[in-house]
Amino acid sequence: MINIKNKKLEISIHLLIWLVLFFLPAAFSLGSDGNWLELFKHFWMQLIFLAVIFYINYFFLINWLYTDKKFHFIAFNVVLIIVLIILKQQIFQLIDTPRPRGGGGRRPPDGFIYFMDFMTYLIPVAFSIAINSGQRMKQAEEMKREADNIKLKSELQHLKYQLQPHFFFNALNNIYSLIDFAPDKAKHSIHSLSKLMRHLLYKTDVEKITLSEEIDFLNKYIELMTLRLNDNTKVYTSFPPKIPNVEIAPLLFISVVENAFKHGVSATQHSDISFKMEINEDEEILFMASNSNFPKTDTDKSGSGIGVENLKKRLNLLYPEKYEFHSHLNNGMYIAEMKLKIK
Repeated sequence: MINIKNKKLEISIHLLIWLVLFFLPAAFSLGSDGNWLELFKHFWMQLIFLAVIFYINYFFLINWLYTDKKFHFIAFNVVLIIVLIILKQQIFQLIDTPRPRGGGGRRPPDGFIYFMDFMTYLIPVAFSIAINSGQRMKQAEEMKREADNIKLKSELQHLKYQLQPHFFFNALNNIYSLIDFAPDKAKHSIHSLSKLMRHLLYKTDVEKITLSEEIDFLNKYIELMTLRLNDNTKVYTSFPPKIPNVEIAPLLFISVVENAFKHGVSATQHSDISFKMEINEDEEILFMASNSNFPKTDTDKSGSGIGVENLKKRLNLLYPEKYEFHSHLNNGMYIAEMKLKIK
């Protein structure tokens, strides 16, 4: 349907341009005693020849430029132009009235007239090349855009497959640590994990989910993570009480939450973890995670270490120039802040 509309628009533009060119000389001749035969000779016949050259090139010859028939393209146009110049001179001889000697001024040499006609008839050839080149460039850009889109989807799919094993790795580690000293909590954790798995199976194969669904997933994950914590660790959450009906890419915040639990918990020291989300008047999501800083050693395999890097790649692919991500240390607290424009 779009191609048909574009074709109709193209035909309409071509008709409009030729109609304007055809009637413009006549408009200047209205109200005068101009000779319509002269008008035909010097304007209309030229327009007809220009149109013939243009459309022969536009519809047929132009494709030769992009093959091994470039010489055929040049040779055919040279022959076509010469034939039209000869035809024009023959028509002139048929319709010209003989002029008395010494009248009408000095006539330019025939060679000069032929040369000017030849250069004039090269103009529609140049126009057909320019228009076709523009169309090919547009098609190339569209194909590149489509290829980039396919690449984007494949990279996002790869990143998501990278994220999910990372997520399950941490969750199973937590459940394993509960089995010996808190089997009831371990059972509850497995049940909670099954809910999270259902979310990952059915809610992450789409391009976007609602913000409320993402927040619900985060709450369930935080609840699962807190089951194994002792009294030395305090977890605080603050999510918007009223969530707007907006959609975002799935699993955008989970990497930050995972990172906070991974690096913010100590078995012997007091630690704090907090998560806060706000939506400002500019319809931007502001998400902040802060945690006590207990960096893991190289020998600690409690996580794959790809979470935050994964997040940065996803944000760069999904929301180019529409996000900010910063992290820093402040008085022993590691703070990660993300701002996301949702409109």
